[in-house]
Parts: sequence; C-alpha cells; structure tokens
Amino acid sequence: MLEIKDLHVKFHTRKREAVAGVTLSIEEGEILGLVGESGSGKSVTAMSVAGLLPRKQCDYSGEILLDGRELLHADRAELRKIQGKEIGVVFQEPMSALDPLMKIGPQVEEVLRVHTKLGREERRRLAVEALAAVELPEAEAVYEKYPHQLSGGMLQRAMIAAAVIARPKLLLLDEPTTALDVTIQAQILELLKKLNREFGVSMLFISHDLNVVRKLCKRVAVMQQGRLVEEGEAQEVFHHPKHCYTQRLIAAIPTRQRKEAEP
Repeated sequence: MLEIKDLHVKFHTRKREAVAGVTLSIEEGEILGLVGESGSGKSVTAMSVAGLLPRKQCDYSGEILLDGRELLHADRAELRKIQGKEIGVVFQEPMSALDPLMKIGPQVEEVLRVHTKLGREERRRLAVEALAAVELPEAEAVYEKYPHQLSGGMLQRAMIAAAVIARPKLLLLDEPTTALDVTIQAQILELLKKLNREFGVSMLFISHDLNVVRKLCKRVAVMQQGRLVEEGEAQEVFHHPKHCYTQRLIAAIPTRQRKEAEP
C-alpha cells in the first residue's frame, strides 16, 4: 500500500542528512510503529509521505509510492488531491494545529469542503458522526465548541476525527499521545485500534516510546540519526532487541512498565 524506497532528505542548514536511505513499507490495514529519539528523522519521514516537506529548504531523493502513485516528486496540485482525502495526519499538539478562532465542527469537516461537493447540512452530519466515532460525548455540543473549551484528550480525539472523516487509506500519527496523561493515552491507543479494526485504515505511528508502540503496532521500525537500525515484529523487537540503540531505548522504559509489558 505504502512503499518508501531509499528516501534521503538533507536540509540546507544542516550538515547531516535528516533521513539517510530509509526503505519501509506498510501493508493495507497494517499499523507500523516508527520509533526513535528526537532528531532521529521520524517526523521528516512522515512529512515526506504527507507531502509537507519544505522542498525549497532541502535536497531529497528516493521514491514514496501510495498504491503505486509516486508522491515525493509529485507537483503540489497532485498532492492537494491526496492530502486529507487519502492521507490523514494527526499532530502531537492539537492546540497548535487547530485554529483557536474557529469552532471544532467546521475544522473537522474542512476536508469535506475541499474534496467533496457535499452541502452544509450533510457535511455537518458527517462531522458529528466522526466526532461520535472517536467517542467524544455529546458530539453535537462539541461541534459548536472552540478548541480552548476542550481538554487535551478531547482535542486529540477531535484531531483524529478530522483526519479520518474522509476515510483515508493511510493515517500518519506523529507522537499523538506524548502530551497526554497515561489514562488518556491508553484510551487514545484503544481508539486507534478500533478505527483500524472498523475502517481498515493503515497507520504509521511515530513515537519515542517503544512500550507505547508495542501496545498498538504489530510491526516496528527503529530509527537513529536518519537511518533504520532495526525492524521486525513489535513483540520480538521489544523482548529480543538486536541493535544496541534499540536496547538503550528499552532500558529507558521505567522498570514497572517493562514488567507490565512482559507476556
């Protein structure tokens, strides 16, 4: 479904490549975890897939194929047809990603305004359905609220609703649970499992926390300094890491969490 082939990205202001020859694939309906510390190239990889790479500020090469269509070198008009409709994105900080002066509902339905000819009432109906699908209570009321009136967990659910309303083939999630407390984090992970199960949407889930990825993803890839250093079944990588960097990531997980993760 998604194929990344020998992706290289180097920003003009940096000496080292942000992404150095990454090759990855995601099958239809699969949730792939991409793990690494800050600056490892995870987010740049996702930006490249989403068509959000600032092309004038970097050199890039390789291929990114979505169902056989090349995205990395596609023109902006072609990317706009895909963004939101076939690829949805959920960012780490919903408060900064959402317009504070616009109600939640119109922001959730924005993809429908761009990619469909649906009327206002039908867009509203689908937006309320999407808000309910991500388990926001009183979805009709949430539709009319502004971002500052919602908690962090509710905002993240609203962002997910906006990302999935057009039923995209692929969902890119960039550290979507990092700013949330443990209880809300667990709820968001269960929600993502539900969306994957019910809608069949493929996901690239980016995190620095291998323990969180293990709970959601069947397969995981580990990045260090722009390169993939390990890839495999999440449980296998978690319990039998081969690369020293992966071993250090697991060692950084608090002991209690590691014990809870034991099968």
